[in-house]
Amino acid sequence: MKLHPIVGHNLLGMSRPKLEAFFVARGEKAFRASQLLKWLHGRGVADFAAMTDLSKDLRRRLEREAQVAMPRLITERRSADGSRKWVLGLEGGNAIETVFIPESGRGTLCVSSQVGCALDCTFCATARQGFNRNLEAAEIIAQLWFARRALQDEYRSGSPITNVVLMGMGEPLLNLDNVVEALQIMLDDHAYGLSKRRVTVSTSGLVPAMDRLRARIDVSLAVSLHASDDALRDRLVPLNRKYPIAELLAACRRFVAHKHRRHSVTMEYVMLEGVNDSRDRARALARLLRDIPCKVNLIPFNPFPGTRFRRSDPAAIDGFGEVLHDHGITTITRRPRGQDIDAACGQLVGQVRDRSRRQTHFLRLDAMQASQPGG
Repeated sequence: MKLHPIVGHNLLGMSRPKLEAFFVARGEKAFRASQLLKWLHGRGVADFAAMTDLSKDLRRRLEREAQVAMPRLITERRSADGSRKWVLGLEGGNAIETVFIPESGRGTLCVSSQVGCALDCTFCATARQGFNRNLEAAEIIAQLWFARRALQDEYRSGSPITNVVLMGMGEPLLNLDNVVEALQIMLDDHAYGLSKRRVTVSTSGLVPAMDRLRARIDVSLAVSLHASDDALRDRLVPLNRKYPIAELLAACRRFVAHKHRRHSVTMEYVMLEGVNDSRDRARALARLLRDIPCKVNLIPFNPFPGTRFRRSDPAAIDGFGEVLHDHGITTITRRPRGQDIDAACGQLVGQVRDRSRRQTHFLRLDAMQASQPGG
């Protein structure tokens, strides 16, 4: 199968409404969109000639006027714990990273949404790479398409990917339109048919975009919290200076309002030795979250070259979790996976031709937000 550069009518990143409009504009019935979604995403077939329930004339026309364009594989690495990492090359010399994490009864794919990241969280390797651009919807969904194809020989009984998390490179809510388009494809029963509870968008706390995400699509939400007070979070997550914790938590309450009682926000909390891992910090966090439907993921810090942080001692992590449990907060300590291939949380770096300037960080943030609908 020949994979073309990402130009023209790339059908890979079109959700059902856009595909219906594409076919209707060419004099075809709207149901052709569902047929193509089944072939392209449901079955992983990217060759129009093989889509046998489309007429020969339509298949020939698609070959002339459309394409299924993919990033190219640069490297694939396998971890001793079974995790897999793919580095996918994009036009312009950039590359992104995608990670598959197999666990008992589930398989999670960690997907990137930007080339690099425009935010500057101090404990994250991606942030050190700078920022180049947003990914197109086709480049986001291509990571899922590619991973399913790459894993199919090992998992012949069906797709091993049960969960997708947008926790890879980038801040998803700074690329809201393309992210929502890709999410629609992930949830579509004719495409991947993933449960909305098993597709999670992670944010560092972009409050206005959290509200827009809630209005546009029903998926799960994770928030990179990492601190229980503004003074510390300002240091760890500079975005907090623009959207402090009180505003962030109010947006979390709005996100789960009127949803099923079991729906909750996942609070991500990276454990940094001597920084945010004391029992006093845990008690403060418990007070902060007491009226929010949430669970807390404690993430042992994953080191990367040049970082000044160290991972909390296991006893400190256990003690922190005990305090939260004692306050009735569901708490999970995430077991580090893929560290031997630099695929663990906070370690993804890809290849980024940085176009950012950190001293104009919040000017860039304002401009990127203003470009989003309703911004």
